[in-house]
Amino acid sequence: MDFGVVVQVNPPVPRIVSLARLAEEHGFAAFWTYDSHILWQEPYVVHAQILAATTLIKVGPMVTNPATRDWTVTASTFATLNASFGNRTICGIGRGDSAVRVTGGKPTTLAELREAVHVIRELANSRPVEINGSTIRFPWSRGSQLDVWVAAYGPLALKLTGEVGDGFILQCADPDVARWMIATVRQAAESAGRDPDAITFCVAAPFYVTDGTAAGRAHARDQCRWFGGMVGNHVADIVAKYGADSEVPHALTDYIKGREGYDYNEHGRAGNTHVDFVPDEIVERFCVIGSAEDHKAKLEEMKAIGVDHFAGYLDHDNKEETLRVYGETVIPALRDPIIAKV
Repeated sequence: MDFGVVVQVNPPVPRIVSLARLAEEHGFAAFWTYDSHILWQEPYVVHAQILAATTLIKVGPMVTNPATRDWTVTASTFATLNASFGNRTICGIGRGDSAVRVTGGKPTTLAELREAVHVIRELANSRPVEINGSTIRFPWSRGSQLDVWVAAYGPLALKLTGEVGDGFILQCADPDVARWMIATVRQAAESAGRDPDAITFCVAAPFYVTDGTAAGRAHARDQCRWFGGMVGNHVADIVAKYGADSEVPHALTDYIKGREGYDYNEHGRAGNTHVDFVPDEIVERFCVIGSAEDHKAKLEEMKAIGVDHFAGYLDHDNKEETLRVYGETVIPALRDPIIAKV
């Protein structure tokens, strides 16, 4: 298993760059940012600064969408970053949430998402692609490499992910939910004639290392409760489309029964005012909270069910300490050992 960090693109930018450097120093493989251009600053501008200030860590959006940017522009951005900094980008993409809903738009269709994945991946891998009856490619791009990971929850989106995604992003660290969704994506890949082992399975969720006290754990839950509200936006879409008794695990869908709305002005913020419907149990299940030993135990369970990459949301008041504990304790414990001599 490898590890990433997810942050909002909040000013000041030097603060974000310093967190990326710290994440690299502590052994994280990826530094992800939100892509919601009204609520936060433009991520790709910051990605360039992060890449210039680091040497190994990859950057990417968690997640972009096909609606707010022309697909060829997105591909060009990744190909340009790759040409400048040596293939250190990765693309997370979904149908769209805050980036489109803040301006009164709607998530894209799955058909549009499928086509966007194809166009972005081909162009950003220095390959030609058919667009509007013409064959298009970047004449300046040579050897660019980009994997496209698809964020999904519902059955049809999971099917699409297995058919076209280089990776699958599940924004929820509930082992039961992850087990079902990973199996669904793997089955879709097999049915499409793809090797499911070639897909990278990513779980993304807030991670908060506590001091081991009950009070510390309660504080961590309050810092991470916003995540249940964010996930609830996607769950509400699933329930509206498939009903409350669909094949999607009730562990994911039941908790939104008390949801009364969502204020995107507080999207992703610790302590926001519209997530009272999210109980402590959901926060504990969906996030990774507790001592270093608690984190290791939950992530070992995730690793056993096929999770390759854990991306921790760092949108709380314990950023540096969480990175330190992961670098010194959690990441070394979850990495496969390399033996110098046999």
